[in-house]
Amino acid sequence: MTDRYQDFVSSSLGQLLVKNLGLPNPVPLDRYVAGSPLVDGTVVVGGAGRLVEHLPGILDVLGIVTTTTTDAGTRHRGLVFDATSLTDPTQLVALRDFFAPLMRSLEKCARLVVIGTPPESLEGAERIAQRALEGFTRSLGKEVGRGGTSQLVYVADGAEGAVGSTLGFLLSPKSAYVSGQVIRIGSSVKEPAESPDWQRPLDGKVALVTGAARGIGEQIARVLARDGATVVGVDVPQAADDLIRLTKELDGDYLTLDITAKDAPKRIAQHLTRAHGGVDVVVHNAGITRDKRLANMDADRWSSVLGVNLVAPERISDELLAQKLIHDNGRIIGVASIAGIAGNLGQTNYATSKAGVIGLVDSLKASLKNGITVNAVAPGFIETKMTAAVPFATREVGRRLNSMSQGGLPVDVAETIAWFADPASTAVNGNVVRVCGQMMLGA
Repeated sequence: MTDRYQDFVSSSLGQLLVKNLGLPNPVPLDRYVAGSPLVDGTVVVGGAGRLVEHLPGILDVLGIVTTTTTDAGTRHRGLVFDATSLTDPTQLVALRDFFAPLMRSLEKCARLVVIGTPPESLEGAERIAQRALEGFTRSLGKEVGRGGTSQLVYVADGAEGAVGSTLGFLLSPKSAYVSGQVIRIGSSVKEPAESPDWQRPLDGKVALVTGAARGIGEQIARVLARDGATVVGVDVPQAADDLIRLTKELDGDYLTLDITAKDAPKRIAQHLTRAHGGVDVVVHNAGITRDKRLANMDADRWSSVLGVNLVAPERISDELLAQKLIHDNGRIIGVASIAGIAGNLGQTNYATSKAGVIGLVDSLKASLKNGITVNAVAPGFIETKMTAAVPFATREVGRRLNSMSQGGLPVDVAETIAWFADPASTAVNGNVVRVCGQMMLGA
């Protein structure tokens, strides 16, 4: 769907009005193109924490060029600051000392990352200092501009070697519409024996994607297939033509059924057993909306939304786990929504279901074994056929009410899911990451 306002502000007249009237100025975002370098440019690494000495080597494996020194006039694609050494609030000035002199040297769509230690693992002044990093990174995301992003990555003691996939995602165009997020990398899971190729990390893996025929689900299927996975698409019989066409193009597999049917979990399990011997990645993408204010909401609108968006993912996950069909170092990935975090007018049913997806992550994250992880994405305003039908004024507010001043694309959700799915993301567990351009609603 065309964003006519964004097209207008790209013109000379539009830029004049933006400058003089202070209008939103959405910059065309860089997005990853298969075969391109992960990061096109140099990343400056700073700080004095427990990761800083290892970061150049970790990023070099991904083909990312780093430097610890800067020259006047040099442009930079990204900045990474290791703040794990900050043990007292007075030391937080190190953030200013590192970032402030470099802010004017950033290229368009720059990537800024701060690395810290999970505050809940600390006490006293050190806990205070590390918690303060959240306010810094969220504010920095609203200041950087020109399509830039800012993130905070809390790395547990012992997980220093598990940051590669996360930094590769956050420093690259794959994270185009992700900003102001706090991500936790834990140390409670076993490191994977494999060291996947960052260009095709899912080679030899099987990925189940529900709601795969169209929209966001189609893009998820395409990105996972690009990364090497054999995609098993699931959708309702009414979408069979689109589903078959897509999975044939991707050299994948398909199953048509209603995921809310009583026998759906067992049918999915049987298909995965017979055709693929199990599954590595399970993406619960299928979702519906049936909007009405609560006073006018009938029982069917409520139960149908909860059934598709929440109850079915729970039942399917339980069945696959009970039958031990999810392979070691497997992935369960839910699709929540900003509505499940901040709520939305006329969407008590939808917001309840999507908050429940976050609850599903919370309920499973500590109980999963053998390196299996569970995470979720929470999309904001994504340009789809559904948002195209939203009234003009509401649609424009949704597009502009974020740090990017524009809507995201289905591929932005898909890239985030692909990061979760990466075998190297085994220490990324229990996260809910918003794909919303740092929307001004919610936490």
